Amino acid sequence: MDTATQKQPFEVEIDLPVRTYDIDFAGVVSNIVYVRWLEDLRLEILARYFPLEEQLNNGIAPVIVQTKIDYKLPIRIGDNPIGKMWLKTMESLRLSVSAEINVNGKVAAFGEQVGVFINLQNNKPIRIPESLKQKYREFVV
Repeated sequence: MDTATQKQPFEVEIDLPVRTYDIDFAGVVSNIVYVRWLEDLRLEILARYFPLEEQLNNGIAPVIVQTKIDYKLPIRIGDNPIGKMWLKTMESLRLSVSAEINVNGKVAAFGEQVGVFINLQNNKPIRIPESLKQKYREFVV
């Protein structure tokens, strides 16, 4: 998705395949799988806008400090969920992302994550890198 068709800053959308090992004893996708899907979505944002290799070369890395998921509808084997994530807010030290997981045009789950970047030498939070802030400004102007 290019920036001209995006509705939200850094918005990405990917297919989220349901694997047989994702199913719990009740026949639905296990709650923990949604956390993995949020990670897949977040990594897609990073790959497009602030690659991990670039971060590591600069001695920094992203860290999630909070995850919240609201489960709305069960997802089962054979369903074809689609995940969408975007940057909700960016502050001096923290940023938050929002996500939706949809099946057949219906929202199956909402998610939110809060993260920071850390200095890999001392594991302390740092300010949001300027290059990422600049890319964000291009979306919100």
